[in-house]
Amino acid sequence: MKLVIIDDDCLVSGALKTILETDPDVSVCASGTDGTEAVRLYREHLPDILLMDIRMKKVNGLEATAAIRKEFPDAKILLLTTFSDDEYIVKALQLGAKGYLLKQDYANLLPALKAVASGQTVFGCEIVSKLPGLFREKESFDYDSADISERELEIIKLIASGMSNKEIAAELFLSEGTVRNYLSNILDKLNLRDRTQVAVFYYQHR
Repeated sequence: MKLVIIDDDCLVSGALKTILETDPDVSVCASGTDGTEAVRLYREHLPDILLMDIRMKKVNGLEATAAIRKEFPDAKILLLTTFSDDEYIVKALQLGAKGYLLKQDYANLLPALKAVASGQTVFGCEIVSKLPGLFREKESFDYDSADISERELEIIKLIASGMSNKEIAAELFLSEGTVRNYLSNILDKLNLRDRTQVAVFYYQHR
């Protein structure tokens, strides 16, 4: 797993590199200190995952996320920050970030990176608890009109709660392959790009 780390504190970047590279499957190929460098380094290295802070001088992590995903729609960006501001979380979801973790949650960082690498979206426990209240302007949506079955709606709700495909499979006594097939159908029916957008869509239309 090839990573680029972006944080305006070089000590943090160095510590993250040391911690993460204790896993032989992880390699930190570059690091930078702001969003401008994030865009440049992403183009240069095309990492499997970009691990990035949000609050940085000049160009922040959210602005960099928008720029990178505009140029590389499949980019996997995991935001790691000290701040759990509601505005940041909503914006990160809308921009398609693959995860949002707090820096104090270091113990879960490596598992989160592996989950993102496998195509999942991850949130720290504190972030998951905030999600239901973040989308205040909710519009009703008729899932029946979109041909969303009861099982598909159940899976949408579990995705919105932060569950991975593996966890959903265990919860519903299905195989992971079946869950992936359901997710693919959900994305097609709702014209969404990925599971992050599924979570955002659900909370916007509860």
